[in-house]
Amino acid sequence: MSLYELLIGPFVDFGFMRRALAGCLALSLGATPVGVFLLLRRMSLMGDAMSHAILPGAALGYLAFGLSLGAMTIGGIVAGLVVVFAAGLVTRASILKEDASLAAFYLLSLAAGVMIVSLRGRNLDLLHVLFGSVLALDNNSLLLIASITTVTLLGLALLFRPLVLECFDPAFLRAVSRLSPVAHYGFLVLVVLNLVSGFHALGTLMAVGIMILPAAAGRLWARNLPMMLLLASAFALGSSVVGLLVSYHADVPAGPAIVLMCGLVYFASLLAAPGGLLAGRLPARKHLES
Repeated sequence: MSLYELLIGPFVDFGFMRRALAGCLALSLGATPVGVFLLLRRMSLMGDAMSHAILPGAALGYLAFGLSLGAMTIGGIVAGLVVVFAAGLVTRASILKEDASLAAFYLLSLAAGVMIVSLRGRNLDLLHVLFGSVLALDNNSLLLIASITTVTLLGLALLFRPLVLECFDPAFLRAVSRLSPVAHYGFLVLVVLNLVSGFHALGTLMAVGIMILPAAAGRLWARNLPMMLLLASAFALGSSVVGLLVSYHADVPAGPAIVLMCGLVYFASLLAAPGGLLAGRLPARKHLES
């Protein structure tokens, strides 16, 4: 097998591979930078919880309208926002911390979503919702993912300064600016949007992988935030390309292959990067700078 047939041919010869690559590119540019801020805000596991929270809304949209892109998207966004804001209200009105209230709501959402699909759907339907099918992306799905990526990049550009301040010194941001709630809830809306975007390509269980794993790898290499954002997106795109090729040649599911490639990049970075396991043998570096 020639190098062309191994690396380039699948994307040239098959439209579904090109659409999958375009979808992964959009996710790498939108979802992965959101994952960087989740990581810096120590909210990585919250991203996983919220990815499950969108399930009941997407399931209801599926049951009402079938595999309708619009219905499942709107249902997922509404369900995610309800969980986020309900958890925030419980946190403000009770002694529970945000992680505890969010865990309670996401567990209920996950159970409700699986139950909804299981009662009226088939096993194949449940697998599609949970694991997605990046190789089945159509033009409408790509347009949706690209639109969410565009909104995300604009939102991050507008909220960049308060988001950075909230990552490193949230108390200072609350003291000097009224933008703290705007940055906090605006960022959570971006998280929900990108989880819904990733849901269409990778499913609810895999969507958070392309957000967090490349971000963690980038954090191990980068000394400043712009470089961290750049490296995380590059790692996500590179992992997506390799994962799609592995899926094509080895005939394995594309979504898990992509996330596993992200995991390999993370473990390689953990071993080799200046911020990894060998960091003690290398000269000390500066703390992350904005």
